[in-house]
Formats: sequence, C-alpha cells, structure tokens
Amino acid sequence: MPGDAGEKTEAATPRRRQEAREKGQVARSHDLGSALLLLGGMLALRWLGPWTMQVLVAAVERYLVVDDAASAARLDLAPLVASVGLCVLSATGPIMVALLLVALLSHLAQIGFLVTSEPLRPNLTRLNPIAGFGRLFSSRTLVQLAMNLTKLMVVTWVGYLAIESRLDKIMLAMDVGGWQQLVVISRVLYEVGLILAIVLLVIAVIDFAWQRWRHERDLRMSKEEVKEELRRMEGDPIVKQRRRRMQLVAALQHIRKNVPTADVVVTNPTELAVAIKYDVATMQAPKVVAKGQDYLAAKIREIAVQSGVPIVERKPLAQALFKTVEVGQEVPEQFYKAIAEILAYVYELAGKAGRFRRAPAA
Repeated sequence: MPGDAGEKTEAATPRRRQEAREKGQVARSHDLGSALLLLGGMLALRWLGPWTMQVLVAAVERYLVVDDAASAARLDLAPLVASVGLCVLSATGPIMVALLLVALLSHLAQIGFLVTSEPLRPNLTRLNPIAGFGRLFSSRTLVQLAMNLTKLMVVTWVGYLAIESRLDKIMLAMDVGGWQQLVVISRVLYEVGLILAIVLLVIAVIDFAWQRWRHERDLRMSKEEVKEELRRMEGDPIVKQRRRRMQLVAALQHIRKNVPTADVVVTNPTELAVAIKYDVATMQAPKVVAKGQDYLAAKIREIAVQSGVPIVERKPLAQALFKTVEVGQEVPEQFYKAIAEILAYVYELAGKAGRFRRAPAA
C-alpha cells in the first residue's frame, strides 16, 4: 500500500548496520559494565584482598614506627613519599589490573572492537532547546526513567534484606570492638556487596537485552530505504541496463568480426557456442576467437551459417572450453586430441587436409 511505504518494517541491511557502527550507534548497556565492574571488584577483593592487606600492614609498620625523635628529624621526605607510593601501587595494582581487564572484557563482549571519533564531533542540532525539550519528555526518556526507578527500588529492597539478615553480626561487631570488629564489618560489607553485584548483573543483562531490541528497532528500514540502498550498492538499474546493452553491442561486434575467420564452431548444441581458429603459420595451438551463451551462442551459430563456418556438436568439449578458455587464449593441451579430431574432420570435408599437417599432436 502507498501509505505503508514509509513504515520501517524491514530488518536492517549489513551496510546499514556497518554505517551505524561506524557512527558509534551500537547496542550497549552502561549498567552491564558497572555491574561487571562491581562484581569483578568484589571477587578481586576476595582473592587479592589478603595480599593487599598484608602489604599495607607491612608498610604501616615500616614507615610509621620511628625509634626516636632524632631519627624522625633526619628523614628525607621525597624518597619516603616515592617509597610509600610504590608500596601502595604494589598493594592495589593487582586489583586495578583486574578491574581494567573486566572493563575491557565487558566492552568487547557488548560491542566488540570499535574505535570511532564520530560521537565526539560537534553536532549543533543537539543545542536546539526545543529538540532537547522534546527529547526530555519523549516516550523513550520516560521508559528509561521508569526502568531506572525500578532498578533503584529493587536494589534498595535487596540491600535492605541483606543488611537486615546480618544485623546480629553487626551488633556483635559493635560489642567486640578492636581489630575483630573491623574483620566482622568487612565480611558483612563483602557479603552485602556481592549480593548487590549479582542482583545488578541480572538487571544489567535484562537491560542489555532491551537495549539490543531497541537498537534493532531503531535500525529498521522502510521498503523504499532498502531499495535505495540496493540501488546504491549495485548501481542504478537504468545505468546497469545501459551498461549491459553496451557490453552486448561490443560482444556482437567482436563475434561478427571473428566468427567468419574461424575454422569450426563447437556447440552444446544450443546453450553454448565456441568458435575455434587454427593457423599453422602463425599459431602454436588452436585459439578460441569467440564464445557465447544463450543469445550470443545463437548469434555465433547464425553468423557461422552465413559465413560457411562448420558447426560441430560436442557437448562436453563445448562446456569445458566455455568454462576454462577465455577469448583470445590458446586451447590447453588436454583438449588437443579432441580438437585435432574435429579440425581433421572439418578440413577433410573442405578439402584442406594439407592445412592440418602441423596441427597439435594428441
């Protein structure tokens, strides 16, 4: 229907997807990256935390314990600061590297390897206050707001339940005090953080699926857009038709020029035709001077009849020559025997057996 011409009902073509990707328009969930970072951070603390704590405690014992005031006065501040920095870096470096790897893997898992500066280019249309106001109250923005509020309520509720179930441990830590209190509180925080990270990861996976669906919907094209893209990729049909017509005219001119000089035309019998010429004085082997399929094959046969060129039906030979030998090329050695027999037969009929004395050997 004419009214449906502008409706985006067609799936995006590969070219449309590539153009969108080059512009940085990809399906991506920021929540998924954040959730994976939180979960990776919690696991990194679980596995690398003891090492970090050991290095930091050793640093405290090394740098904060001074024998006397005279020794403290002789301390050089610059080397001390550098040494402390290296110590902190060695303590937190493994965790930072782990978080960096998680961030990279999260990015690659969502959109693969992509480097583009297109999103950084200034776009003056974004400064339009009317358009910005429209985006602020668009259905997409309202849906995103509703989803964010839902995420916040779910995370708050899960966090509340996780903390409530561990109130006894928290109260016990308050009574214990000292180093043991820090250990208990840290364990509680780790357990709550791990639960929240898993919940956020589940929500982020759902959000990523929704982002993919929305991205696919935004990339959809109308039938007219698909036709226009095919026209751009394959060329305008009118231009293609004109080009084919020109190629056909050139092929016909070549056929009219070379077929009358051929010694024989090998046919399929109707679909293919290959014109072969052999001149003992100038050629080392027979040469294909023209070939054609369907319409061109019919023209070759027609010109051959008009010019008195013999036509011989050899289906396998015609197919093999048409597929493997281009116009102007000599016939390969594996076809010498078959062509020699055909030429000998043709020359015998024409009374030109003498021409074939130096024909290619079988």
